[in-house]
Amino acid sequence: MHWDIFCRVIDNHGDLGVCWRLCADLTQRGHSVRLWVDDASALAWMAPQGCASIKVHVWPTDAALQTLAQDAAFKVGDVVVEAFGCALPEAFQALMVQGTPPVWINLEYLSAERYVARSHGLASPVMSGPARGLMKWFFFPGFTPDTGGLLREPNLLDTSPAQDNTPSPFISRRSKFDRAAWLAALPLDQPIAANERLISLFCYEPAALPDLLMQLSQADERTRLLVTQGRPSAAVTAATQALNLPPSGTGQLQISQLPYFSQTDFDHLLWACDLNFVRGEDSLVRALWAGQPLVWHIYPQDDLAHHDKLHAFEAALDMPLLLRKFHAIWNGLETGPLPPVSRAMLEDWRDWSSRTQHRLQSQTDLTTALLGFVAQKR
Repeated sequence: MHWDIFCRVIDNHGDLGVCWRLCADLTQRGHSVRLWVDDASALAWMAPQGCASIKVHVWPTDAALQTLAQDAAFKVGDVVVEAFGCALPEAFQALMVQGTPPVWINLEYLSAERYVARSHGLASPVMSGPARGLMKWFFFPGFTPDTGGLLREPNLLDTSPAQDNTPSPFISRRSKFDRAAWLAALPLDQPIAANERLISLFCYEPAALPDLLMQLSQADERTRLLVTQGRPSAAVTAATQALNLPPSGTGQLQISQLPYFSQTDFDHLLWACDLNFVRGEDSLVRALWAGQPLVWHIYPQDDLAHHDKLHAFEAALDMPLLLRKFHAIWNGLETGPLPPVSRAMLEDWRDWSSRTQHRLQSQTDLTTALLGFVAQKR
């Protein structure tokens, strides 16, 4: 089948990250995809190799679509995906009513809230505008079998032993991933020592960040904090300045700034670290598949709706109480010191992460579920 997927980049490229993974997964399964996006600049580092079966187009103007309408070779896809309520251009909607109507999917944001299962797969008749008379279908990602599932490429999770035999609490489940070699190739200011605990940081601007930095600097074991580019890097710079700490860390804490990573290398980062701080939707899902301890910085909303969303996530995945406490403080729902990131606590969180990964792996992945849903509606 041919797919048209529409995406608008809001502020942090997360929408584009989800859409690109969906596009890539579809092409791996033999489909062709046009990705229409208003800002594709992040693909230069997110997907530097591109994909021959994905045609990236700038968000179309009415004039551009009118020109396409006159091209006899142009056809609207068999499936049109409106990602995260981005609203299709009316001129494109007009093209959709010509010939056989496509299956029109509204791909929604990920949530564990109860409304997701109730709303997944519902129809929304289009009552006005150029696409009047067509049907739009709501498709919700989720954490339970009665939702659309999570994005997971075929064979992502491999239970074969890793090639890396270096002693470490990390056990890779990907037989082709050489952790030691990947870490050694990172462009860091100081090479990673064998006894360093590795923590990745991908966040917004959590108020508890200075507390985390001070805690790690005074811990019993050495920690390397691997900081991703953009807002996390700026947040760490502000925090170290406020604490009057060297930007490279102090005491038991070594801080290293990472370059912008491709999606593949970001996955590798999550696989390689002993604890992952993630944010948004795409990195949360990838951290769940990594099977390592994680802390989620949920996207903050002015009306505090993210509080309910976080609580629903914690309940749906039966998160340990101490990890819930950490999430509450990290996300600003509570104040006070963060629970200490001790070896015993990480082991407990790792057990939970492993159980959660296996539980979610037993569910149908999002792309498979979406293909089955589309087949029913064609």
